Amino acid sequence: MSQQSLLSTDVAIDLKPLLEADIRSELQMLELSLDRTASRLRTFETQYGLPSEEFMRRFEAGELAESLDYIEWAGDIKTSHLLQTQQRALQSVHLQ
Repeated sequence: MSQQSLLSTDVAIDLKPLLEADIRSELQMLELSLDRTASRLRTFETQYGLPSEEFMRRFEAGELAESLDYIEWAGDIKTSHLLQTQQRALQSVHLQ
């Protein structure tokens, strides 16, 4: 699905370089966030001896009792998916 946005400003400045710099900066922040989240996921996986994908399947199926760790783990998995989606979206931006 392709999306387009039209931007305009009353200031006499080329927006393209500013937007490109902002996108690069945001991609760097996303990369740092993804690294931090991946580290947290690895910690949970090591602690509980379970890959995140298997944990999430079992957690969503109600096979695991709810605990603070499990809730945080599920939240980190969802955060990772959201960050990855945002990263893909920004990586595919084409400014004209």
